Amino acid sequence: MKDASERPEGRRESKRRETSERIIEKGLKLFVKNGYEGTTLDAIAAAAGISRRTFFYYFRSKEDVLLAAHDSGFRDALKPAMREESPDQAPLDAVQKCLVKLASRYETKESIVFDRLMQSTEALRARKEAVFVDTERILLEAMCELWPSPGRRDGHRLVAMVAMGTLRLALDKWKENDAAHPLAHYVRQSFTLLKKQF
Repeated sequence: MKDASERPEGRRESKRRETSERIIEKGLKLFVKNGYEGTTLDAIAAAAGISRRTFFYYFRSKEDVLLAAHDSGFRDALKPAMREESPDQAPLDAVQKCLVKLASRYETKESIVFDRLMQSTEALRARKEAVFVDTERILLEAMCELWPSPGRRDGHRLVAMVAMGTLRLALDKWKENDAAHPLAHYVRQSFTLLKKQF
């Protein structure tokens, strides 16, 4: 009986995931074609073959669709990946290894398109900044679990802030160079530059 009751749940989840992916795919195509401002929520819903009401079951706004288009699981993977690092190393070294491991999650075909779209309005630029701040918080939480001494929290926070700045520089270099090398190459390069400053 238990298996029978779980199967319909699985189908519902599968259908929900497929619809969500369709909304994201159609939304991204419209953003690229018409620009962020030129794309309406109603246009995304119509392209995805759903009603406006159904759209709100999946997303709160067209901005959320754009952000979901770029959510490659990096932030979800960050905490577990950081906790896998050995505490027998300097925090900055551990963070560098973790970010190098996860760098490929940013390397989707939509990454550069997404970045251009996120620069297209003041509201989206602010939202992009907020995403980095939230990622910094996730990194800090993971570091505090790996090195739990309360007296180290401020140091961990500083490392998390600097690491996010270093990741941002690496992302900028990767985009400027049209992804000539894997993002991990630019992450290593940026951390090397950071360490030379001290």
